[in-house]
Amino acid sequence: MPVFLSVGCAYSHQCDFIKRDPGAQRCEAPLPLFNRSHFLLSSSYNLVFIIQLTSGGRPHYYVSYRRNVFAQMKLPKYALPKDMHVISTDENQVFAAVQEWNQNDTYNLYISDTQGVYFTLDLENVQSSRGPEGNVMIDLYEVAGIKGMFLANKKIDNQVKTFITYNKGRDWRLLQAPDTDLRGDPVHCLLPYCSLHLHLKVSKNPYTSGIIASRDTAPSIIVASGNIGSELSDSDISMFVSSDAGNTWRQGLVETPNSMETNKENKQTTKKGVFGYFSHRSEWQLVKVNYKSIFDRWCAEEDYRPWQLHSQGEACIMGAKRIYKKRKSERNCMQGKYAGAMESEPCVCTEADFDCDYGYEWHSNGQCLPAFWFNPSSLSKDCSIGQSYLNSTGYRKVVSNNCTDGVQEQYTAKPQKCPGKAPRGLRIVTADGKPTAEQGHNVTLMVQLEEGDVQRTLIQVDFGDGIAVSYVNLSSMEDGIKHVYQNVGIFRVTVQVDNSLGSNSTILYLHVTCPLEHVHLSIPFVTTKNKEFNATVVLWPSQVGTLTYVWWYGNNTEPLITLEGSISFKFTSEGMNTITVQVSAGNAILQDTKTIAVYGEDLSLRIFADLSLPPCSDEDVWYHSTGSPSGLDFHLDN
Repeated sequence: MPVFLSVGCAYSHQCDFIKRDPGAQRCEAPLPLFNRSHFLLSSSYNLVFIIQLTSGGRPHYYVSYRRNVFAQMKLPKYALPKDMHVISTDENQVFAAVQEWNQNDTYNLYISDTQGVYFTLDLENVQSSRGPEGNVMIDLYEVAGIKGMFLANKKIDNQVKTFITYNKGRDWRLLQAPDTDLRGDPVHCLLPYCSLHLHLKVSKNPYTSGIIASRDTAPSIIVASGNIGSELSDSDISMFVSSDAGNTWRQGLVETPNSMETNKENKQTTKKGVFGYFSHRSEWQLVKVNYKSIFDRWCAEEDYRPWQLHSQGEACIMGAKRIYKKRKSERNCMQGKYAGAMESEPCVCTEADFDCDYGYEWHSNGQCLPAFWFNPSSLSKDCSIGQSYLNSTGYRKVVSNNCTDGVQEQYTAKPQKCPGKAPRGLRIVTADGKPTAEQGHNVTLMVQLEEGDVQRTLIQVDFGDGIAVSYVNLSSMEDGIKHVYQNVGIFRVTVQVDNSLGSNSTILYLHVTCPLEHVHLSIPFVTTKNKEFNATVVLWPSQVGTLTYVWWYGNNTEPLITLEGSISFKFTSEGMNTITVQVSAGNAILQDTKTIAVYGEDLSLRIFADLSLPPCSDEDVWYHSTGSPSGLDFHLDN
């Protein structure tokens, strides 16, 4: 199981990752760290996870396999995760529960390749709930002692149903209900309309057994609480027991919620405690049971019989026939060294031992075909001439599957020489997908190439502001190109990609702006009808970038839209009129409103001069009457 870490150190420094499980060792790993990140380390230390939150709050997930370079975890492109939980990292394969944008109380199960990078969908809409401390609990249970066997509660049309798999989620099926109830009466329950449903939460309280239990020492036995019907219910709960690894079930004690809870059995003792209550009205009681008079010796080899694991009669599970030593029901002895012992024989590989590879999905014809969002040729774009890559057949063997021969050669990915390709499908976008940037702040530009030899490609980027950079391969630009624009305006960003087989180029018109803080509309206080006057917008700051001006004047119901901050108006009737201008700058809109008086004829004003003033110079002098209601300019000559 994974181990959570608390790590504190600066970006790009080497950090000490300390395993906090028993027997852990202190070890150093040069790992790239990010602000607003969370870390998770698998107990084997083969897988290290980073969850990074972007400035917009969207999570990005990274994984490092055996202390190699961190790689972004690849989910199907239609997946838009808002939450992820690593459930299991056994055998270097990651079981992850992902909550997507349209889910509230369910998660989708994804399973990875052996390096934890490429994920495929395993089961949709698995039920979840909140624990006492607010932690997310996924209704998924791994059966102890049997590799690849899981139980999960899936929500279908607002009904929660229990499913079982024996091959790590390649195939799921409903549970067959018992044939008879506790009294021996027949149970009429027909799949898929009726089945057995189990509560899969596991108690963390050491004094209780939880709702479901299995043991490595008894791999065929599962004990769980649940009900029979069309869906999982909190009423009519009974105890159910399977002694053949979930193939068949029989009903045990009838119980009400929380009516009986027992402690975990100690394999070295014959004593067992039972703690609970008989009904909601009864008091809690503790009963101690000593089985010593019944189990008075340790089991010997002759007390066991062989039992073959199967799934509805199919003996080849996870590519092998597995035979366990199972204690004979009539032998009253304590489990010893033979408990859980197993012999295994590999099976011949069939299609059932393979699942769809990343980018492929099961189709109605029973084959794995490329998904609508996946281009199989894209796998070769990350390698150079002279190298090789694994060309997928559309299938990948289920991890830990031990089958041999058969269709293994046909379905296994083949090494293939990297093809030489000219650059094609070049794109340049900003990290947030918007063709805008803010003056004086970093903008991250992402260069994407659909095809081409990314290791032997020359990339030239011209930012359009007199600065250009060059790169020798695309892999060095995986985190994007950061650039700071010192001026506002529209910049023509060009990218040229060249290799020995051809070239490709693309253009991005980037709008660089700065925040608009204030607008002021300047117009005269009065005018006469049918006479044009100027309206001008004064901005702060004055250089903002590309702006749109929306003018509303008089009783007009439609605005006038311009790209200039100055415009001429005239009114054809007398009266008081208002002019409003709205200035749009990116996501911000600011406005100002002024009132103007419109008269029917020219105004004349009598001006009095004070002869006691000193004489003016030979140059003309201009005066502006700020006190008069007309706001007119006057020109005086000496």
